[in-house]
Amino acid sequence: MSVIIKSAEQIEGIRASSKLAAETLKYLEQFVKPGITTLEIDRKCEEFVRDHGAIPATKGYRGYKHSSCISPNDVICHGVPNQYELRDGDIVNIDVTTILGGYYGDTCKMYFSGVVSDYAKRLVEVTKECLHVGMAQCKPGNKMGNIGYYIAEHAHKNGYSVVYEFCGHGVGVKFHETPDVPHIADLNTGLVMKPGMTFTIEPMINAGKARAKIDRKDGWTARTIDGKLSAQFEHTILITETGYEALTDVFHDF
Repeated sequence: MSVIIKSAEQIEGIRASSKLAAETLKYLEQFVKPGITTLEIDRKCEEFVRDHGAIPATKGYRGYKHSSCISPNDVICHGVPNQYELRDGDIVNIDVTTILGGYYGDTCKMYFSGVVSDYAKRLVEVTKECLHVGMAQCKPGNKMGNIGYYIAEHAHKNGYSVVYEFCGHGVGVKFHETPDVPHIADLNTGLVMKPGMTFTIEPMINAGKARAKIDRKDGWTARTIDGKLSAQFEHTILITETGYEALTDVFHDF
């Protein structure tokens, strides 16, 4: 499958959906605190998305039953909302993809539940830095692999590992499109970036080993193999004529 170069009309649609996805994450901030279940947060997410005329893309996707992925502590990604109650000191990722007017916007960020340790805060901060290091490589003519090369360089320099079993992806007119966007790669490899490309960068950075294991009970939740913390941030990116635009970076808060 070839990469879809988006038209001006498609870009406007993706921009609007991305804005709503960002607004959803902002709305959910108020609910992330000790005592709330991840299932309750997911319900708040679905209500907000539908109240704004959109559809949560994950609901019904390959049999998935929820409107977001919520991943606390050692969960790398694809955490299934359930009866787990957030505790003081938890870190938690919420990942939201909206479908608005047929277009997709995909983003995720980390939240703190109560008072979080410096150890956890540092992982989250470095993960945020990894996202921005990757975004800095987004410009016409550059190779896609350089995104992952510099993300991994920054993570390793700070003593962390990079999950290689999941990656970013094209997005916009479909939930998952070509190309894959690896978060660890060799220098100057991969596709050449061109104006009109839209894709996600979503580095998953672990405090321990890089590997993931999938929970057998739900078939979705990906955890670290050693039980150590993981963090992730994600933006939907548009390649422009001169560089990039982070379509989900509406509030400039990560």
